[in-house]
Amino acid sequence: MTILRMRDITKTFPGVKALEDVHLDVRRGEIHAICGENGAGKSTLMKVLSGVYPHGSYSGSIEFDGAECAFSSIRDSERRGIVIIHQELALCPQLSIAENIFLGNELSSGGLIDWNRTNHAAAELLRRVGLDELPVTPVNELGVGKQQLVEIAKALSKSVRLLILDEPTAALNDSDSEHLLGLLRQLREQGVTCVIISHKLNEIMAVADSITILRDGRTVADFPTTEATEGRIISAMVGRDLSDRFPPHVPTVGAEVLRIEDWTVHSPTQTGRVVVDHANLVLHRGEIVGLAGLMGAGRTELAMSVFGRTYGKDISGRVVKDGKEVRLRSVRDAIANGIAYVTEDRKRYGLNLIDDIKRNISSAGLGQLSSRGWVNENEEHQVATKYQRQMNIKAPSVRSITGKLSGGNQQKVVLSKWILTDPDVLILDEPTRGIDVGAKYEIYTIINRLADEGKAILVISSELPELLGLCDRIYALSRGRITGEVDRAEASQERLMQYMTKESA
Repeated sequence: MTILRMRDITKTFPGVKALEDVHLDVRRGEIHAICGENGAGKSTLMKVLSGVYPHGSYSGSIEFDGAECAFSSIRDSERRGIVIIHQELALCPQLSIAENIFLGNELSSGGLIDWNRTNHAAAELLRRVGLDELPVTPVNELGVGKQQLVEIAKALSKSVRLLILDEPTAALNDSDSEHLLGLLRQLREQGVTCVIISHKLNEIMAVADSITILRDGRTVADFPTTEATEGRIISAMVGRDLSDRFPPHVPTVGAEVLRIEDWTVHSPTQTGRVVVDHANLVLHRGEIVGLAGLMGAGRTELAMSVFGRTYGKDISGRVVKDGKEVRLRSVRDAIANGIAYVTEDRKRYGLNLIDDIKRNISSAGLGQLSSRGWVNENEEHQVATKYQRQMNIKAPSVRSITGKLSGGNQQKVVLSKWILTDPDVLILDEPTRGIDVGAKYEIYTIINRLADEGKAILVISSELPELLGLCDRIYALSRGRITGEVDRAEASQERLMQYMTKESA
């Protein structure tokens, strides 16, 4: 029986039609996946459903549990039992778990919050989601995986009937992801209908009952998972066959450009803890080198400490660039020496989301665009427009606000910003996180092109198939130590995992 029916949903923003005559049918008690490239309209459709975009701001109809709905706010949809959990979690880090769960929906008596009742109810909800934490624990003491469970507990407190999850496992490690998917299966057995947006096709195939695919703001396919293959999903998402997820590339490896020797980094917050332990690695021009490691292995810490010492304290070791030792005491020093770093968290550290594309692209290379302290705005606009064209950034113009772009297009803006500095060494930390398969292919093509231009590229990724398909050589990191190095021809997931779980080199 159908619990949700959306018909002819059309949503327009200035200059962009985000949704056009979209339809969606969800059966009661199922897990329904929505797939599509970045910018296909998935999140927009769910914001229409949940009242984030109120009735009147779109055209079309929504029918939930047999009744026509016209939600004017999130509160309206929540009263009907529709709850959305956004990709960016909406928790107050300084408040306790219990306070977050019942925020805006407080349990009170005589005008005062009943804390005994609140904590008791929160404990029961935590038990339901499999979280073994005290209700009084501050949320900022929890990892991202546990915070995601708090969001689900919060949804359960609102008597959720339809739970919408937007990229729920994007920032989770494998064990947290598996726990979350197991919880969704339990909720399905308890009669809760779930709609999940995800780019991780293996997870969709494992947990979903049916799939709807959007492309360019339209519904292009709708079928049960029993009839799905990853190839069919990808083909519907991108509108073409993507039999090879990695573009062909023949490397031309040149001279050594960067050498890191005996690099040791201590934690800035935990006295005596070594985060990177005597690491050694070498990069050559024209080479794409991978860095593999489990969560907490020290991959990002290694990259950030080399890039102008933006992480860590008591750092020792040598960085040799083009045969000469260099001192990288700041980001300015790193840029001046031809080193660039694309952060894994583009929204927090890589971009100014409230500024336009033009300003974001030029932000790291203003010295090239200025004279006597003044930025040449015409040149800035021309440069940004050139990169928008070269990188295929989908936006009406370079004056478009960066925060309104899809994840894939935001990533292209970050890459453009650092390519503008013309680096010799480009460190890419999780360059395709939260990006669909079509946009990933474009990013891989850009990486190959940069390598062909003679740049040395270090790719940090949690996805072993990505490293195996993209990199010419791969280092493995375990507990801060480089435990192995393999060429592409000799690399396999099993061999890398052996190195990644090794105690020492």
